Amino acid sequence: MDVNVLYDEVRKWYALTPPAIAVVSFFVDAPFGRFSLSENVALQFDGIKSWIVMEVVSPIMFISSIIKAPLSSGTQTPPLQFSLKDPRALLALLFIIHYSNRALISPLRSPSRSKAHVIVPLSAIFFNTVNGSLMGAYLSSPRAYSFLSNALSRPSFWVGITTWVLGLVGNILHDEVLLDIRRNAQKKEKDKPMDKNKRQKPYYGIPKGYLYRHISYPNYFCEWIEWAGFALAASPIPALSFAGLITAAPPWLFFLSEVFLMTPRAYKGHRWYHEKFPEYPKERKAVIPFIL
Repeated sequence: MDVNVLYDEVRKWYALTPPAIAVVSFFVDAPFGRFSLSENVALQFDGIKSWIVMEVVSPIMFISSIIKAPLSSGTQTPPLQFSLKDPRALLALLFIIHYSNRALISPLRSPSRSKAHVIVPLSAIFFNTVNGSLMGAYLSSPRAYSFLSNALSRPSFWVGITTWVLGLVGNILHDEVLLDIRRNAQKKEKDKPMDKNKRQKPYYGIPKGYLYRHISYPNYFCEWIEWAGFALAASPIPALSFAGLITAAPPWLFFLSEVFLMTPRAYKGHRWYHEKFPEYPKERKAVIPFIL
């Protein structure tokens, strides 16, 4: 199959699959984190190790796809220059920075994570293989080269970059609040006598401060802001139609897939907070301030 045809087919299914999964996700919990299964269920893996394995796939496929530049074969498109004067290289750097934090820095700093059923890392590996490959193929493509040729002098490019930075900082900041809850709980438990054969479970509490005053999942919300900014900088805004969806560039598809896939988990996690903590603030929304 011609590589351009394959790219378009994969991109089309990448556009159509997340909305369908989102519908299912309102009824079925992904078995990890707050919704992890009981200890006696088979095929469960360490939460931190499985997270690293499944998330590191995305930058690996991204870098591999950029180097191979499959959509530029037989064209006059210059290869991506590893210089910040090349907007494609700047965008590639932002992608790698995000996944350096997501796949390595954040999990390695986490005191603990609940076990994940094998279906979770397998699904994530598939998603990250597709997403990383599409993003790398796009950034090294003639279309991206054409769109970004004058990007450094275009205000929308810098608005997108600034939005990405704000989203990343917000994502890390709110993740840190959750990590502090676990660290503080771990300190309190440190001096208590414990059965060495009993695995310590991750601790959950009510997060407070920053956007947690308004929503239960500001880390999700900030990640959406981050990738919306990236998409704005990297590719044309798609038309608000079905045709626009299935022909959108991968940066926009990544942003939309995050919204579709994370909204159900945020909604159900928001309900979980209310069920587990009677004192949980009733005025908080789930993931979008004052709206949802």
